[in-house]
Amino acid sequence: MKKGKEETSSHRIVTTDDAEVSAYLEIAKELQGVQAAPKPGEVFHGEKEAIAIIDFGSQYSHLIARRVRECNVYCELFPHDAPLKQIMSIHPRGFILSGGPASVYEKKAPLTPVGVYESHLPVLGICYGMQLITHQLGGKVAPGAKREYGPAVLHVSDERSPLFKGLPESLSVWMSHGDQVIDMPPGFKSSAYTENSPNAVISDGRKSFGLQFHPEVAHTPEGINIIKNFLYRVCGCKGTWTPGNFINESINSIREQVRRGKVICALSGGVDSAVAAKLVHAAIGDQLTCIFVNNGLLRREEPERALNTFRKNLRMKVVYVDATDQFLKKLKGVTDPEQKRKHIGQEFIKVFERQATKLGKIDFLTQGTLYPDVIESATPESKAAAKIKTHHNVGGLPAKMALTLIEPLRYLFKDEVRRVGLELGLPDDMVWRQPFPGPGLAIRIIGEVNRDKLEILRGADWIVMNEIKKAKLYREMWQTFAILTDVHSVGVMGDFRTYGYLVALRAVTSQDAMTADWARLPYPLLATISNRIVNEVHGVNRVVYDITSKPPSTIEWE
Repeated sequence: MKKGKEETSSHRIVTTDDAEVSAYLEIAKELQGVQAAPKPGEVFHGEKEAIAIIDFGSQYSHLIARRVRECNVYCELFPHDAPLKQIMSIHPRGFILSGGPASVYEKKAPLTPVGVYESHLPVLGICYGMQLITHQLGGKVAPGAKREYGPAVLHVSDERSPLFKGLPESLSVWMSHGDQVIDMPPGFKSSAYTENSPNAVISDGRKSFGLQFHPEVAHTPEGINIIKNFLYRVCGCKGTWTPGNFINESINSIREQVRRGKVICALSGGVDSAVAAKLVHAAIGDQLTCIFVNNGLLRREEPERALNTFRKNLRMKVVYVDATDQFLKKLKGVTDPEQKRKHIGQEFIKVFERQATKLGKIDFLTQGTLYPDVIESATPESKAAAKIKTHHNVGGLPAKMALTLIEPLRYLFKDEVRRVGLELGLPDDMVWRQPFPGPGLAIRIIGEVNRDKLEILRGADWIVMNEIKKAKLYREMWQTFAILTDVHSVGVMGDFRTYGYLVALRAVTSQDAMTADWARLPYPLLATISNRIVNEVHGVNRVVYDITSKPPSTIEWE
């Protein structure tokens, strides 16, 4: 398509073609009365203040979202080619343009929807986002003489910039770029520089800002304060995104969606489904029936303990279904991880729909889907990201399902779910339970799943949990578990040769499972766990420890 340039009130905007410019401008005019910059103290959508993050494929995009949420401001990630109406539907107070792997001067480089600039709302461009602002508003970006990757010292030259209010004149930042801003757009000036980037921060002095560095990463210590200054001082946010407000909004939304319908909730034993159930129950009461399915893929004693906890703490109708035989039959002969996930997701729906017929007419199914699940599964709303794996409660559902989904936690990160759970009054041991995958132990058994392998893994996993809790490390870990590999190795026990399974241990620290680091567990603890497993779990003669971070690996092995 040919390049097109459209004159606006203040800038020359580069977009994909002339027809697209016209379409975007029409939408912008249509939305102008609604989307104009808010007056001081005004809040859209009741108490929700929203920021739209336009994702250009950066590995850090989800971190931008986390930092915005940490400032108690709601945000959502949108792919760069999302329709403007979809982006504007959250009534944003401003936009953040993420980084990305492309170069803005390439022919097929992704561009910011021109309607973003035409909305007259504040814009913050990060790395590639900054270069897009420059390129689309009339400046010039070119390859830098030297690629800048790693730490750098940023020197603030414009002390009046609202982004640096209350911050030191020099600060450490994290760079990751090969292109540079050579000529700034009309009306823009440099606000800060580094040794290799004379235009490390640019601004039009009012509402458009560009950062060559990444404020969202931990390697930029003052990054969270730069983002907070943009949100509070530029966009006029006041930090009203709180668990209490989320609960009130969710209850109202659920009531409006369900009305007089009946709902079943898929309880898994984890905090996500428990919080989702508690929210829905607060909204519609006895219109909700919870169903706890024992799929035969749970850990030792988990069905009994989970059922007791649900009935005691949730105080709602809970139906128990033992579908172990059904799930194991479906998994027989299946070795591919994606197929395991899809088979398990489909069986869940069959169980729920079969149960629904016994309960009368059921209209809705509640699930504890979280934002990282959506991002990693690369659903249409997150298509800028590559698909990593199918989550059973996102991509494993059949296309034609008789029940309508209710997913009240779909845009929350794990720590936000826990805050909501505590606000709802759920007990600490439920709220702080380590994440457990929906497909259960099936994806912690490499290869085919059967009863014998499940018992071996349950025994090993029980020991891991027991020793981690004894060491008082449970709350410090994101996840700790055992994996039963499909590897056999030679060993010696009691002067006899053995040929047993190899068990891998996995322990990671994380905030949201989007990234994770392997936990530096004490050697004596690892030795105890290994010794217990090979002595107490029949069929295992070797234990190894996984010391790979995410990325490049994932937390689960499948």
